[in-house]
Amino acid sequence: MRRLPGTVWLLCLVSFFNDLASDMVIPLIPILLASVLAAGPVALGLIEGVAEAVASFLKLWAGRHSDEASGRRKRLAVAGYFLSNAARPLLAFAGHWASALLLRAVDRVGKGVRSAPRDAMLADMVDPALRGAAFGLHRAFDNAGAVLGALAAAAVLYWLGTDLELVILASVAPGIAAVLLMLAVPEPSQHIAAEPLPPLRWAALGPAMRRILAVLGMFTFARVSDTFIVLFGYQMGIGTIELLLLWAALNLMKVLSAYAGGSWSDRIPRRNVVAISWAAWALGFWFLCGVESASGLWLVTLYAGAAAGLGEGAERALIRDFASPEEAGTAFGWYYCLIGLASIPAGLAFGALWQFGSAALAFSFAGAIAALSALAILGTVERGKAAPAV
Repeated sequence: MRRLPGTVWLLCLVSFFNDLASDMVIPLIPILLASVLAAGPVALGLIEGVAEAVASFLKLWAGRHSDEASGRRKRLAVAGYFLSNAARPLLAFAGHWASALLLRAVDRVGKGVRSAPRDAMLADMVDPALRGAAFGLHRAFDNAGAVLGALAAAAVLYWLGTDLELVILASVAPGIAAVLLMLAVPEPSQHIAAEPLPPLRWAALGPAMRRILAVLGMFTFARVSDTFIVLFGYQMGIGTIELLLLWAALNLMKVLSAYAGGSWSDRIPRRNVVAISWAAWALGFWFLCGVESASGLWLVTLYAGAAAGLGEGAERALIRDFASPEEAGTAFGWYYCLIGLASIPAGLAFGALWQFGSAALAFSFAGAIAALSALAILGTVERGKAAPAV
């Protein structure tokens, strides 16, 4: 980690504070829906699916625009962080699940504006041989913010009562810190020469990139929101504060595995790290099918967090490996766009299987998709493919 430049660490701190603010709110959404807004799994699936999908085209546009701006990406990242942290606290005033959907969607629009440019900035900051480590570290800081966010929410509820709206409003403070830190992140000094880019269309991507993105889109049907684990615990009768602690523990395991997985992918084929993560993820969902107690849910959640975190950095580094330097932002834009577009049917399918079948049926479905995706990524990415020396 010592070899990573200070700008990478600063960008990681931005994500830490943003996720701190975000995860003071996100784990409360299923509880808010079930207890205050009288909505169920289908509404949660719709909200989480739309939240990710509504910004999909913005992610693609933002990545492409940052390439067309000769690699100057910071202003888009700043705008995205500002929009999310302006919209998210307004969930405290949501009076219906539809208004919660709208505000969650606006929050994700902010994510759509910032995600691809920020990831391309991060790739611009490091040597190709350290991409996995850089993305792994970034994901570790993301998840560390989620840990502290859930703990902060639990502390507010414990000391100040069970007013969920108060916790949501308290998320303003770390959100402001994230925006200010992003303003302090210097733009990478080397910019791409301004040259006409190929048309923005799917066919313009290389065959290998298209295959990788297709598999990642498939895996989206297994990458269901972690909020469903909170809903599962809530339906088991677990209290709100314990559920927030469970959320914190889930993200702590991601912290512990994210940097290790990203760094590992700098030394062995990244596809192997991603496949191991997805296969372990599948097992986690199948384990959830047999959970009947709070202690069992804790054990499986800890395992699932470690499995999920292992592949997060490697996935993003894999995208950059197959992108040309002048189209790094566009490649990340396609990545986020495809995942976002798949999120609506994925969230609705999972929620419907749960509501009209059972939680076990929904978890089994997600586990099967994760296992198939692990096999597909092994057959899609060339064996031994390493980061290009650019």
